[in-house]
Amino acid sequence: MAIISSGSDRPRQHRAGPSPIGPASRPDRAGSGRLVDPVAGPGEGSAAAGPGLLQPAAGAPAEAAGADASDAAGPGREDSLRPRRLADYIGQGELKQVLGIAVEATRSRGEALDHVLLHGPPGLGKTTMALVLAEELGVRCRITSAPALERPRDIVGLLVNLQPHEVLFIDEIHRLNRVAEEILYPAMEDFRLDLTVGKGTTARTRSLPLAPFTLVGATTRAGALSAPLRDRFGLIQRLEFYQLGDLQAIVERTAGLLALQLDTAAALELARRCRGTPRIANRLLRRVRDVAAVGGHGRISAELVDQALRLHRVDARGLDASDRRLLALLLEGYGGGPVGLETLAAGLGEDPTTLEGVVEPYLLQLGFLQRTPRGRIVTEAGRAHVAAVAAMATPGGHQK
Repeated sequence: MAIISSGSDRPRQHRAGPSPIGPASRPDRAGSGRLVDPVAGPGEGSAAAGPGLLQPAAGAPAEAAGADASDAAGPGREDSLRPRRLADYIGQGELKQVLGIAVEATRSRGEALDHVLLHGPPGLGKTTMALVLAEELGVRCRITSAPALERPRDIVGLLVNLQPHEVLFIDEIHRLNRVAEEILYPAMEDFRLDLTVGKGTTARTRSLPLAPFTLVGATTRAGALSAPLRDRFGLIQRLEFYQLGDLQAIVERTAGLLALQLDTAAALELARRCRGTPRIANRLLRRVRDVAAVGGHGRISAELVDQALRLHRVDARGLDASDRRLLALLLEGYGGGPVGLETLAAGLGEDPTTLEGVVEPYLLQLGFLQRTPRGRIVTEAGRAHVAAVAAMATPGGHQK
């Protein structure tokens, strides 16, 4: 139950009429870095926003509308690469089938979609799927992140301003504090907000009804969610790494949106080097585009992709300089291991958390590295890859 304090022990004098925290009287808080009310009136730009977009109040900083507002901008923006419908969403076949059935059933009943929890590694399309769901349901999607909901009034303001059947997307939902979680429990189950206004002997409880809504939570650490919060989601789905064919299709689609002439072999080469992640695929494609533009290449070939990614120190398996430094230290300094994490971090000048959470996962996924009780060990596949990269290295040593 949320507690809203007046800041003193004296009781507040409320005028008759709607609740002071209701939608009719709550002012926009664009300057607070939180989401502002995207339901704009006539002449306030609501038509330009379109479904699933957030508009900051006049004079508000752009980041007040959420991290993904710019990605959902008009069709002329180059960063507007996200698909808008399930039919355009490439990959994740089982996830699309499950959510497609849920959306169709929800529309036929005229209800709000069950709350959805999307979890999986970063860059796989969790935010995009939330925007797609809102588009399929024909409602708006309000976007925020758990660290932005520090105080009870932050999440209360979002909830009371939700319109019927709207989607509220909370990124990194495992980082919600306990007070915010307690507010969400009755909101998710009963569409009700339980508030305690005032404090001490003047405290009183008030229950406010909420419009039926859909909460879409995204997290990279599903195990970090508390059990009561996790159990309140009706649909819990994991996003998997993408297959090579799906990644190639994503690269070709992005190239079309960016008006690039891309060979099929070039798209396949990019797909091989993006670690199974569409976000990395799009990022690498932009870097290749830069090299092509500066070099005056009208069409992007596989050779140009290889040249551009060598410049950015990305090898044929998608390993970057940090990955290869770790493997090289293990092989050259410790004979392949085993070596403890703290020792590796000291040798590389990196933070142990960075090594464990950023560098090691992809090496483990490829089978180039093993974690054992005695430390990290380079596998035979890892040794073979390091040897192959060393043999193919250019005289300038771009991949060394």
